[in-house]
Amino acid sequence: MDFNENFILGCSAIGAGLAVIAGIGPGVGQGIAAGHAAAAVGRNPGARSDITTTMLLGQAVAETTGLYGLAVAILLLFVKPLLW
Repeated sequence: MDFNENFILGCSAIGAGLAVIAGIGPGVGQGIAAGHAAAAVGRNPGARSDITTTMLLGQAVAETTGLYGLAVAILLLFVKPLLW
């Protein structure tokens, strides 16, 4: 293996690690959303189904960024597109 190939593999590993860090944001956001939804249900139990539906929809949308980061990390680690 020459220097260029090792350099590309190393940069791919670093990029994969940075891409996985993208999962921290959605995790924090979903935790905050769930906490606020639980507080809202505590204040108004009659609106439980509406609050739960809205919270789950918001969490599904927020989770897509974490899944995109995971997909990019898997591609960088296993596909190695820059090596011919």
